Amino acid sequence: MSDDVRPIVIKRIKKVAGGHHGGAWKIAYADFVTAMMAFFLLMWLLGSTASGDLQGIADYFQNPLKIASQGGSGTGDSSSVLKGGGKDLTRAAGQVKGGDIDAKSKTVNLKETNAEAARKVFEEREKLVLGELKQSIEKLIESNPALKQFKSQLLIDITSEGLRIQIVDEQNRPMFDTSSADLKAYTRVILHEIGKALNAVPNKVSLSGHTDAAQFSGGDRGFSNWELSANRANASRRELVAGGMDEYKVLRVVGLASTVLFDKNDPLSSINRRISIVVLNKRAEESLLLEDSKAGTVEVGSEGLDANSITAPPTGKAGGKP
Repeated sequence: MSDDVRPIVIKRIKKVAGGHHGGAWKIAYADFVTAMMAFFLLMWLLGSTASGDLQGIADYFQNPLKIASQGGSGTGDSSSVLKGGGKDLTRAAGQVKGGDIDAKSKTVNLKETNAEAARKVFEEREKLVLGELKQSIEKLIESNPALKQFKSQLLIDITSEGLRIQIVDEQNRPMFDTSSADLKAYTRVILHEIGKALNAVPNKVSLSGHTDAAQFSGGDRGFSNWELSANRANASRRELVAGGMDEYKVLRVVGLASTVLFDKNDPLSSINRRISIVVLNKRAEESLLLEDSKAGTVEVGSEGLDANSITAPPTGKAGGKP
C-alpha cells in the first residue's frame, strides 16, 4: 500500500499586476524625449555656427587626421587659446554674452536710424518753410513799387546752405557810393524791407560782401577790396537791423573781396559787386558754429580775412574803386 502513496505537490502562482502593460512604455518615452532633445540641440548648434566653421566640421568628419594635424578655423583655434578647443558660443567679448552685445548694438543702430530719419523730416519741413519765405519776398517785391524797380538787382534762390538773397550792382545803379561803404538811399529801402521779412522765420542769417577784381592803387599795403567788402557787409547788417530784423539773428558777417565771383568770365563785371544774405538752414548753422565758436565777427588784414573780430579800417579812399 505504501507503494500507492504519492507526494502532494502544491503549486503557488505569484501574480504581478501589469498596470497598463507594465513600465516598458516609460523607457520608450524617455528614449524619445532624449532623441528630441539631441535633435534640437543639434539644430541650435548648426544655427549658431558660422558657415566657415560648418565647413571645417564637415572636413573633419571626412578626413579627421588631416584636420587634427593641420588645425584651422574648423577646429576652433581661430579665437581660442587652446588649439582645437573651439569657442564658447555664449561669449563674444570677455564674459559678456553675445546676445547682450547684439541687443545693445541693435539699440544703438535703431537710435541712430531714428535720429537720421527725424533729421531728414526736419530738413524737408525746413526746406518748405524757406521756400515759402522765398515766395513771400518775391510777392513783396512785386507788390511794392519801391522794390519792383530794383527787381533785376535782387536774385533769390535756394542753395545747400539755405535761402540766398543777393543784391547786385548794375552799371548805372550801384548799391554803394564809389569806393565807400555808404549805402545809396534806395539800397537802404531794399534792406529795410528784407529785414522785416526775415523775421518770419527763426533761422540765423549770414552776410557776405563781394567786390569785382579791380584793385586799389595802394594794393595790399593799404585799403583794399578786403576792407571794402567787409565794411559793406557790416553796413548792410546795420540797415537790416534798422529795418526791423532781430539783431541776434546775425550769425556771421564776412568780407570776401573778389574771391567768389558771380561772373567768372568777366571779373570786372558790375554784377560781381554784391551783398549776399543767406537765411541759414540748421545743418549750415551747425557747420558754421563748429567751424568757429566765435562766429559772427570779422577781422580784415593785409594778407586776407579771419572771422574773429571786426576792425575799423581807415576811412581814406585810394583809387577809383567802384
